[in-house]
Amino acid sequence: MPYSLEQVAWMPSPPLVPDDGPIDFDHLRRMTLGDGGLEREVLAMFAGQAASLAAALAQLPPDAAALVHKLKGSARAVGAVHVAAAAADLETALRNGTDAAGPRTALDHAISQAGEAIDAILRRS
Repeated sequence: MPYSLEQVAWMPSPPLVPDDGPIDFDHLRRMTLGDGGLEREVLAMFAGQAASLAAALAQLPPDAAALVHKLKGSARAVGAVHVAAAAADLETALRNGTDAAGPRTALDHAISQAGEAIDAILRRS
């Protein structure tokens, strides 16, 4: 059976960390199937979880790497790309036993920025 080759029109890949804000709304819309109510609900849940995990990480408990890993996954799911990137950096530092102060500060900043953006979205609704 002969095979035929067809040219496939490839789609360009999106940037790994969009530069247009702390939340990748295109990703969020895809994950929530465009349901605006669900978008707001998952953003509110994420904001609460991120704040709770940030408070737990303040003293870098023994399970800090697992907590950061959880935060990284949640951030990726909702499109909080800067939180996910900062969490990945902190997770790497914790697992490698290197200084975690800088990555933890960066994560706190990313969580704060995402929280402000989420608050603004939830206030508009």
